[in-house]
Amino acid sequence: MNFMGEDLKLDRPLILATKNRGKVSEFQDLFRGFDFEIKSLNDFGPIPPVIEDGETFEDNSVKKAQFTAKVLGLPAIADDSGLTVKALGGKPGVLSARYAGEDATDEANNIKLLKAMKGIEQREAAFICVLAIAVPQGPALIYGGTCEGLITQEISGTQGFGYDPIFYYPPLNKTFAQMSGAEKNGVSHRGRAMAELKGELDKVLIWVRQRLAEEPF
Repeated sequence: MNFMGEDLKLDRPLILATKNRGKVSEFQDLFRGFDFEIKSLNDFGPIPPVIEDGETFEDNSVKKAQFTAKVLGLPAIADDSGLTVKALGGKPGVLSARYAGEDATDEANNIKLLKAMKGIEQREAAFICVLAIAVPQGPALIYGGTCEGLITQEISGTQGFGYDPIFYYPPLNKTFAQMSGAEKNGVSHRGRAMAELKGELDKVLIWVRQRLAEEPF
């Protein structure tokens, strides 16, 4: 599908406020066909890191989007997402990327979580994603999505990133890491948040253009 109406255009790039190449790839697939340029933080020189100290996914998402928009002077979209495990009281939650330490690898996070779940029969979990869209000044727009599944007993699959190899999605009988990109985007927390955003994209882009027109650059 190609979205070419005037309401679906921007005269400036939309910045993905991440350097995570897995997220960048998913966002690019999800935005494919829209008539505006997409860039990520990998396309720019070093900028100060955002301290993700919010108590919720929304806190961190808004902080990243607003900071990136302000520093680069361009509209930005950020997501904060993570895994919540019922038996662990919602952990790792907002600390998902740092569950095994500040510089933890995906593998280290997965191994730590599997160890924490050893012997536990209740394995319900949910991926949560909150998207925030911001311009250099003012409030952000918020969209969200959730995907429920189960924590596996072992790592399964080689696709995706993060906790994908240990997150089993019953309707497709696969972990996220066993899915194709199209399959995952169709059911994932990020895909669902993007679907919500796409449903209002014409209004969102009008809002972005109006806010940019009001701001001095």
